[in-house]
Amino acid sequence: MNSGSLQFNSKQMTAAWKANNGDNGFVGTNELSSPNIICHKNATPGVEYLNIAAGDTLKMKWSTWADSHKGPVLTYLAACPGECTTVNKASLQFVKIAEGGFRNGVWASDAMMKRGNVATAVIPASLKAGNYVIRHEIIALHGGGQGQAQLYPQCANIKVTGGGSSAISGGVPGSRLYSPNDGGIHFDLYKKFTSYPIPGPKLWTGR
Repeated sequence: MNSGSLQFNSKQMTAAWKANNGDNGFVGTNELSSPNIICHKNATPGVEYLNIAAGDTLKMKWSTWADSHKGPVLTYLAACPGECTTVNKASLQFVKIAEGGFRNGVWASDAMMKRGNVATAVIPASLKAGNYVIRHEIIALHGGGQGQAQLYPQCANIKVTGGGSSAISGGVPGSRLYSPNDGGIHFDLYKKFTSYPIPGPKLWTGR
């Protein structure tokens, strides 16, 4: 079942990466090591940038999302060595800057829907100015117990202004963020549980 996609308009549309996700399709767990998981299927860079100051909150609105598609909401950031508009996506080294999983009985995807399908991520205040790719994602776990989680990554170019002197460190390629056997990917949300192991690396705080 298809679920949703990020909503962009005007300049945001041209900053967003293009991908073969017009049918609101997903990336399956059989593609976690393929280039498709980086910014969705056959993604190519956006041609402009969204401007945002370090320390500000980036809001990302999903046009639709199915309430049956419960799971974590994650946001990553990677620095471009030059222009993000021409960057090789396989060269991007991502760090996680925001995450939500299962808290107080509520999935992050459900909490996002209650906010009008809006997810947020704070750009670290200490991050040095420059060109970056933001990678935002929801992982739908309704098939996770059978090893069939659905991943919905979306990317956009951002130009960070102000900030400090912290460069991103410890990042990993998008094709190495997850494994099919990770506890937060191969997860049965229909069985009784009290906690959920959010997949991916630890949060990067800008230090």
